[in-house]
Amino acid sequence: MRSRQGGFTLIEIIVVVIILGLLVGLVGPQVVGRVGQSRVEVAAAQIEMLATQLDLYRLDNGGYPTSEQGLAALWEKPSVGPRPSHWRGPYSRKSIPPDPWGNPYVYRYPGVENPRGYDLVSHAADGRPGGEGEAADIQSWER
Repeated sequence: MRSRQGGFTLIEIIVVVIILGLLVGLVGPQVVGRVGQSRVEVAAAQIEMLATQLDLYRLDNGGYPTSEQGLAALWEKPSVGPRPSHWRGPYSRKSIPPDPWGNPYVYRYPGVENPRGYDLVSHAADGRPGGEGEAADIQSWER
């Protein structure tokens, strides 16, 4: 009587490896594309959130923080430039996060693109002005 040991044959293992390779080749690029798009959506949502906080700051203080004060004025009372007398902050629960690519948001007041307000920009994946696709800037004045 001969005993047979259980296990996989070489052919079965090769077939499984080929199937896994096909799945990674077909599904992988779709997943990577979704990650890039989700970062763009997160940056846009963060810009909207910061815009709301900037508007609250303006209502309390009669104007937006200066470029020198920056977005930090939403978290702590400014110590440079014109100090607001009615600062009721913090206007943000946490310190201002970087964009989803780890770059700081660019804030200018008065704005260059929006001279009556402010410019708030994420330079996206490449961290530089301009760009296309995932590297395209996400801007407050286009929202």
